[in-house]
Amino acid sequence: MYEPVIGLEVHLHLKTKTKMFCSCSADYFGAAPNTHVCPVCLGLPGVLPVPNAQAIDYGIMFALALGCEVPEWTQFHRKHYFYPDMPKNYQISQYDRPIGARGVLEVAGERIGITRVHLEEDAGKSLHPAGEGHTLLDFNRAGSPLIELVTEPDIKSPEQARLFLNHLRAIAQTLGISDANPEEGKMRADVNVSVRRPGEPLGTKVEIKNLNSFRSVQKALEYEIERQIKILKKGGKVEQATLGWDENAGRTYLMRTKEGEADYRYMPEPDIPMLHVTKEWKARVRAAMPELPAEKKRRYQEAGVKAYDAEILAYDRELSGLFDAALAAGAPAQALANWLNADVRGWLAAGEKTVAETGLTPEHLAALVKLADEGKITSRVAKELLPEVMEGADPVVLVKERGLEAVSDEGALAQIVDEVIAANPAVVEQIRAGKTKAINALLGQVMKATRGTARPDLVRKLLAEKIGVEA
Repeated sequence: MYEPVIGLEVHLHLKTKTKMFCSCSADYFGAAPNTHVCPVCLGLPGVLPVPNAQAIDYGIMFALALGCEVPEWTQFHRKHYFYPDMPKNYQISQYDRPIGARGVLEVAGERIGITRVHLEEDAGKSLHPAGEGHTLLDFNRAGSPLIELVTEPDIKSPEQARLFLNHLRAIAQTLGISDANPEEGKMRADVNVSVRRPGEPLGTKVEIKNLNSFRSVQKALEYEIERQIKILKKGGKVEQATLGWDENAGRTYLMRTKEGEADYRYMPEPDIPMLHVTKEWKARVRAAMPELPAEKKRRYQEAGVKAYDAEILAYDRELSGLFDAALAAGAPAQALANWLNADVRGWLAAGEKTVAETGLTPEHLAALVKLADEGKITSRVAKELLPEVMEGADPVVLVKERGLEAVSDEGALAQIVDEVIAANPAVVEQIRAGKTKAINALLGQVMKATRGTARPDLVRKLLAEKIGVEA
């Protein structure tokens, strides 16, 4: 039996107005190629990089949010390597004095260590026109501010890796430091993965790049774990390398053998002095931080929400906002969490919509949840009304206009129950013969006859009494 050992390297594009070391606009998404460039981000001779103060604040904020130690002194370094889209042939990054180190993020009850959080600049973008024998370079992205986060090898499964990235995105969006949108390249992840037998030393790891979605991270890990296990079972040896991910083929492929740290020839950036992060600076940044998802989770649990549901909500910025507003409107906490995590989330996913793209209001959602939770309408009626409520309808008005209040009068239901029993003698005999689950067929017919307004527990009780079996 083999187990995977997974670590992640995550890049977040920071939501600043200008680039990391120059005054070029960082709002380049969708712009014409090479229109957001200047001598500094193009790496021309004689230029002087000047750090973006807002980006440094964001780096400190993100590090604090992850429980990292923020050192008194931090420093930029030059990381040398050649890519066509790296104008200077080195990247201004951080090496042994990052903005944050030794943090932790809890995911589904498990703690995942954060090795480091550091600031750096992004590279440009290489474009490969189909059928052409050349490459085009767009330097709009070059010099954009990035946070890179590196985890400890604490992640145990592809699913946990996906959840970790989801949590990380929620933190970045809550802080307002990044859109963290993978589709726009504003959150990118590389993975390091190896396999081993439990209790043995770490195996040989490979790095997988070109992962543009959380789903790709999970699928690439699933494929690579299986590939490595097959090699080891055949007596082979996994080679350390950098791999790409082919989304269409659903497989990894070799890009290059892996560079070592010495290959980058790190050196202190001579044009940028070390930065002194004072206690006052950290205190100012911390005071500007909003409530974090982990704090929301604790608050939701204190309100009566189960830990599992509280975590799902807390790390979904849109649904957590809806939860808070609907809770304030009087919805019971756990019932509201159930509706949001299951029915509302499912409806949104089916239509590929966000809450903002619907007509749903917290007040209407709270009213629907209360109607169902208090037994004033049945669960079936509530679920049937949800699509209209999602488009802005008031559930209280719908229930009143259509006469959908739950029927709790035994006398009103008795006649319908008698008619259903009389129309299904064969089913009744099955129930009396011990096949008690067959009572569900009769229950369904009564519910249909009452348009779902009959209380299912009451109908089941009446059916059992009239047939002469235990409810």
